[in-house]
Amino acid sequence: MDVLAGLIPIFPLIAAAVIGIGHLFGKLEGENSETTTAAIASWAIVLSCLLALALLGGALMGANVGSFRIGQWLGSNTLIVNVNFITTGFSVILAALFAILLFVIIRFSVNYLHREAGFHRFFFLLSLYASAMLLLVLSGNAVGTFIGWEVAGLCSYLLIAYAYDRPVAAQNATRVFVTVRAGDIGFILGIGLCYAWTKTLDWTQLNVLSAQLSGGQASAIALCFAIAAFAKSAQLPFAPWLARAAEGPTPSSAGFYGAIMVHSGVYLLVLLQPIFERAPLVMALVAAVGLATAIYGFVVGLTQTDVKSSLFFSTSGQLGLMFLECGLGFWQLASWHLCAHAVVRGYQVLTAPSLMHFIVGNPIKPVDREIAGLRWVYVASLQRFWIDQITDWALVKPVRKLAHDLAYFDALVDRAMGTPLPSLRSISTLAQLEKQKIATRQSLYSSLGVAGSLTPLEKQKIAMQQEKQGDFARGSGFTGNFTRRITAVLYWFEDRLVIRGIGEDMINYGRQLGFAANKIEQLLLNPGYLALFVLTILLVAL
Repeated sequence: MDVLAGLIPIFPLIAAAVIGIGHLFGKLEGENSETTTAAIASWAIVLSCLLALALLGGALMGANVGSFRIGQWLGSNTLIVNVNFITTGFSVILAALFAILLFVIIRFSVNYLHREAGFHRFFFLLSLYASAMLLLVLSGNAVGTFIGWEVAGLCSYLLIAYAYDRPVAAQNATRVFVTVRAGDIGFILGIGLCYAWTKTLDWTQLNVLSAQLSGGQASAIALCFAIAAFAKSAQLPFAPWLARAAEGPTPSSAGFYGAIMVHSGVYLLVLLQPIFERAPLVMALVAAVGLATAIYGFVVGLTQTDVKSSLFFSTSGQLGLMFLECGLGFWQLASWHLCAHAVVRGYQVLTAPSLMHFIVGNPIKPVDREIAGLRWVYVASLQRFWIDQITDWALVKPVRKLAHDLAYFDALVDRAMGTPLPSLRSISTLAQLEKQKIATRQSLYSSLGVAGSLTPLEKQKIAMQQEKQGDFARGSGFTGNFTRRITAVLYWFEDRLVIRGIGEDMINYGRQLGFAANKIEQLLLNPGYLALFVLTILLVAL
């Protein structure tokens, strides 16, 4: 039965390829082709679901070996990356559960997205996502898991921005994508450390060799994968991205952030249980982050005014409890909690559009008076504890400021390296650029009619202000100051040695010489002259 593990992710991938190619070439488009697209996606996930259930049955009966290897994908010296799959244990249980949930979501989507613009694009992405998630939980090595991890994240980005003509959807999709990619850095570092210290990327071998790792090595690997899990499963400080993902269609929200993908971080911790058990400090960090996220999700979820945001903050809180259970060593409890939560939350998100129908005669329970009286908690909950604002202040704004400064530094480098040939006729030297700026200031003074009435000190002050406004090195911080000093040195060189030392005539002569050199270069590039030049050199050499 082990061979079935390699086939489970294949069928949704084939469905995605068929739908994508058909839609690209105009064979699957419009309402008339909806039935065909839905049938392709549905039958593919049905086959994967049946294979996953058969694989699970073999595992429960003890008929599976535990792993299945198709072949070698990459080999470089001692680095070997195989195409192999896990065929027993928690991975197989999750594969069967996720396949069933994906089938339910795809069938729900057929009617929910009927006559929607982008119907075929949705099922292409959902089929690709199904293949990625089944690969993520069944892959027997870190590289295969990471490929599924990234493809699922890409599909998440594209489905959050499903209505890409809406600015809010596009902005939220970008924000979610960047936030989760920050956690992927930890995953990549974890892969590198695993290979550096164990010379293997196979999950089973890595867990066996974890006993040979020192405490520091195990802690470093566990910390890297814990950061990746925090970002993927919306734990603090990455938690706010989950509410932004509500911009996507309801079926994709159920599949990504209610039932399946959002549990990937917990699965990663359970998969690496032996390594985390050798890193008690990291397990304590996991427990602390999980507890903080559970409290955060509960408090913020109380003040949400739309059902999907409320459900997603509740999801974040439940995931926090799973991380707390892992951090405390209750691995079996966390595994069962994951499976139960995936089923319940997937159902709740799919039925979210029918909430107003369900609450008729069944009003929502009000918040306890003790909690409702805490006004400062209410304000903090409305602002979601200002995590997004703190992130913008601590990370986004400094990066933008650095990019702003580096843009001026690029201008300095471009001017120092010279301008390309087409722009030589407009500005040929740095000296001419400075001369043009001085002429601009003088014309400004003349147009204002104040040149004769200003004192030398006032003229100097105006010149300094104009210089500051037109200066390309007006950045702030270390980069801005460094660029400004370099600019001052270059300006002194131009003023003393170019403008005053050589004179305008010499500058014109230099420009004419440059044009002549360009003409000579063009002549030399002519095939006839080039052949003559080579022949002359050969004759001289002989």
